Amino acid sequence: QHCDRLVGRFAPVDEEQAGEPFAVIGVGPWEGEWPREDHYDPDLLLEGDKRNVVDQYRYWKLEAIVADLDTKRHPMHIAIENLGHDFNIGTIVRSANAFLVNEVHIVGKKRWNRRGAMVTDRYQHVHHHEHASDFLRWAKSENLPVIGLDNFPGAVKLESFTFPKSCVLVVGQEGTGLSDPMREGCDSLVEISQFGSTRSINVGAAAAIAMHGWIRQHTNP
Repeated sequence: QHCDRLVGRFAPVDEEQAGEPFAVIGVGPWEGEWPREDHYDPDLLLEGDKRNVVDQYRYWKLEAIVADLDTKRHPMHIAIENLGHDFNIGTIVRSANAFLVNEVHIVGKKRWNRRGAMVTDRYQHVHHHEHASDFLRWAKSENLPVIGLDNFPGAVKLESFTFPKSCVLVVGQEGTGLSDPMREGCDSLVEISQFGSTRSINVGAAAAIAMHGWIRQHTNP
């Protein structure tokens, strides 16, 4: 009950604030003499910065944050088949931002529900491919192995799989998994070990597990 009262008292005012507990986030107007570097946003310095960004990027212009992230991005991409406006796509984009994925690729329908991204798509490069064949040609042109995530017979257990350093992970539609053309075009198929009664886990959760699997092998937190 106490937590419920806190949530009501500190209700977030927009989607970008909604990612932090109780929306008691951000900083007020800059105190003292303003910094002179170009990456600072005068409006944020004047009014305060309530965005859901790490402290390093407080008061920074959006384009300055993206430019700085671009110098650090990992050589891992994530692709999502969007065959039916899957609500999980926004969640996957948000996880991609958290893991500093190089690019996000939407395959299929161009429009997708951005609410779950909590505005993180502003900081992430998102590209569209009309068909699986278009996406697969792009991956081949970039020399990126395509790693499909699906609990399909013959898939390798993710826990024992060695991810290529440069690659693109691809997840399918919630409920149906990867389409046949996408699955057939993958260089490898991996699945997440499960131990309960359900046949699959949420595709947004699966994508996050796969991205973190790559992170564990190729970064040093």
